[in-house]
Amino acid sequence: MAKATKKQVLGRGLSAILNNKNTTIENDAEPFKSNIGLVKEIPIEFIDVNPFQPRSNFKENSLKELASSIKELGVIQPITVRRISNNEFQLVSGERRLRASKMLKLKSIPAYIRKANDQESLEMALVENIQRKDLDPIEIALSYKRLMDDVKLTQDQMSQRVGKKRSTIANYLRLLKLDPIVQSGIRDGFIGMGHGRAIVNLINLKDQLSVYEKVITNKLSVRETEALTSKFNKNKPLTSPPTTLPSHIKIGANELSSFFGHKVQIKYGKNGNGNIMIPFHSKEDYNRIIKLLKK
Repeated sequence: MAKATKKQVLGRGLSAILNNKNTTIENDAEPFKSNIGLVKEIPIEFIDVNPFQPRSNFKENSLKELASSIKELGVIQPITVRRISNNEFQLVSGERRLRASKMLKLKSIPAYIRKANDQESLEMALVENIQRKDLDPIEIALSYKRLMDDVKLTQDQMSQRVGKKRSTIANYLRLLKLDPIVQSGIRDGFIGMGHGRAIVNLINLKDQLSVYEKVITNKLSVRETEALTSKFNKNKPLTSPPTTLPSHIKIGANELSSFFGHKVQIKYGKNGNGNIMIPFHSKEDYNRIIKLLKK
């Protein structure tokens, strides 16, 4: 029963929060005490970014447009934060609004203060971001995977939670089987999700990269990419078994991928040595990963 209530809360918009009789909007400079359930103007310097944020790409032009709107109209929709200590808050949702406000060098921003533990903060950030239209397919896939791994949702449960068909979710998750370079190509807009869905049918990563290069060089359509992929499968049967990793390495790889929000690659040698590769996609994404490593 408690779980159902939690699900309903996650689906509520800001208007529902602000219409709640228990929610109060305050703008005074009174020191932050027990402000759970309030919307207050919080100094931006008091707000840390959400370490669970699944987004790593923030388009500069889009942020500038948002900053221009905020300059004219102000922050119409408050961000959501959770209180860590008296003068320390952590962002739950609204990172674009926070970034745009920083671009304008604003001193404070309206924020709804709520109570949330780490898992709740992760779940809210993931669900909110999945609903956005400007996420790239890989970010969506990573968000789905983190919901499954960290919040322990099945694909059917996730389908109900985010309002998407199970087959749609499965198609996004398959993209995570692509070589990281191909994933970056999707994130950067060099190829579309349709190209990725065709290329992922090649299990061998070298074949994926070979097809990806041909798609980029010859500007192939999705249908042409599907034909090329089919040709690879017919002419070059995949007989090489995948590299077998010890169970503890596999578990560690999954945990690291969930922690960093990216698919972490681990190369393991027969003598027990190896290396860990953590990809990043922007300066902000790199700094986010460094901050996680320092904790």
